[in-house]
Amino acid sequence: MNYKEKYNSWINSESINKETKNELKGISDEKEIEDRFYKDLDFGTGGLRGVIGAGSNRMNVYTVAKATQGFANYLNENFKNPSVAIACDSRNMSKEFAKSAALTLCANNINVFLYESLRPTPVLSFATRELKCSGGIVVTASHNPKQYNGYKVYDEFGGQVTDEKANKIIDCVNSIEDFSQIKSIDEKVALESGLLKYIGEDIDKIYIERVKGLAIRKELVNKKADTLKVIYTPIHGAGNVPVRRVLSELGYAGVEVVKEQEAPNGNFPTASYPNPENPDVFKLALEMAKTSNPDIIFGTDPDCDRIGVVVKDSSNKYKVLTGNQTGILLTHYILSSLKETNNLPENGVVIKTIVTTEGARSIAEDFNIEIIDVLTGFKYIGEKIREFEDSGSNTYLFGFEESYGYLAGDFVRDKDAVIASMLICEMCLYYKEQGKSLYDALIEIYEKYGYFNETLVSLELKGKEGQEQIAACIEAMRNTNIDEIGGVKIVKKFDYKLSVEKNVLEKTQNKINLPKSNVLKFILEDESYFVVRPSGTEPKMKIYLAVKGRSLDNAEEKVEEFKEKVMKLINSKLN
Repeated sequence: MNYKEKYNSWINSESINKETKNELKGISDEKEIEDRFYKDLDFGTGGLRGVIGAGSNRMNVYTVAKATQGFANYLNENFKNPSVAIACDSRNMSKEFAKSAALTLCANNINVFLYESLRPTPVLSFATRELKCSGGIVVTASHNPKQYNGYKVYDEFGGQVTDEKANKIIDCVNSIEDFSQIKSIDEKVALESGLLKYIGEDIDKIYIERVKGLAIRKELVNKKADTLKVIYTPIHGAGNVPVRRVLSELGYAGVEVVKEQEAPNGNFPTASYPNPENPDVFKLALEMAKTSNPDIIFGTDPDCDRIGVVVKDSSNKYKVLTGNQTGILLTHYILSSLKETNNLPENGVVIKTIVTTEGARSIAEDFNIEIIDVLTGFKYIGEKIREFEDSGSNTYLFGFEESYGYLAGDFVRDKDAVIASMLICEMCLYYKEQGKSLYDALIEIYEKYGYFNETLVSLELKGKEGQEQIAACIEAMRNTNIDEIGGVKIVKKFDYKLSVEKNVLEKTQNKINLPKSNVLKFILEDESYFVVRPSGTEPKMKIYLAVKGRSLDNAEEKVEEFKEKVMKLINSKLN
């Protein structure tokens, strides 16, 4: 069925309501119609994400219901008396999508635990485990712009479903050919039957206590927490209540919130791109800082699984740390604190993704701690935690990815900005007691382990043509013999789709023991590297670049020069 036929099938379907049909009939741009219907919104390895609107390639109650019916079929095939926990963030239509999913599951005789109001993504991960559910759903588009929403699926271990389970669920979703196959039930009937239960404070309280239990230097926190000055912004999202609650209960009395960004709002009126990677989201916080002079500023994204940190640099100017910089600070703080308190296990492990800074490796190795690389996506970190739990082979200590996601503890299986905010405050307090800022601590780490610098280029290529262009570019990179970049030899090429690691200089190759993914990584003779992959959540191709310099200035100059050379190569493959 081509896009126009699919468009007409929605217009003529008895399952589609009048409001949706009127939205579709009002579209005069043929390209817009094509973009809405040239494909079904992909139920990828993590779930759905897309622009809100009518159409098969959009987020709406119909695409959500179809995904949920497929998930329900999977659960009923694989579990006896299955149950699912559901949460949502502050985005537009999040509540409606969450309730739609709940009622479809109930109609399939699946017990549902639905949060009565918005909650962070990591809280959903925790609830799935705590309630011993067969799976979980969180409705969120994370840090995407306001026109987006999404739907992430979790397994019985509280992690986002990884490839084997995801592919089974995808098959179940794709087997639904008609809206008539999708079941639903009235909310009142679902409640009266006991299939639907609303949850809230009981689970929250357990989660908050577990988070507080992750404090490492408890005596320091007990005595000095009230001396730390913090400005926090939830960026109109789900983090406001749990982040402030944890910090308050630990004694951090000096926490100010950015009032204009405190209330949940899916239109994100003060942040068109509600991503803590984006310095613009901190403008209001920085205005506040002129009078309150905080020790630290941080913000969490709409579903509170990512956190961005702002500190004063050596010239007394505020600087937004990169995800990698916060990650190496936390890695060093956690390992050094555990060692000082005689709690560092010999079989401890730190986990990072293949696009995350190599600075973490240098730190971990200095503490004789193993570090493991996984594919991009925190679900692979969660999967490793479960493997350790099953085998008893290692003790998980910390995991992070460059895109501002961090996790300590094993009671959550996804990145958690509530936990991260607590540890960042403790870390900041520790250095403050030594007369240092977080920036001072970062420079000390660079001086000891090397000046690592990383950057990311995101090329936005929208629509069907854009997706084809991205795929063709990566395929061209895969099939071209690239020996050097700007006169520096490439020593290794990792092809994660073909599961092959090539030693370019020695002409040898090894198998990569990771799930297949359309990702290429090139490592150069001077320890720099770059990675190319399609985004799993946006119409973008992502290029990660990393270098190691002799100083801050040298590393910054080096990464800019490297970016220019790599992008020249990328652009030659795009044309």
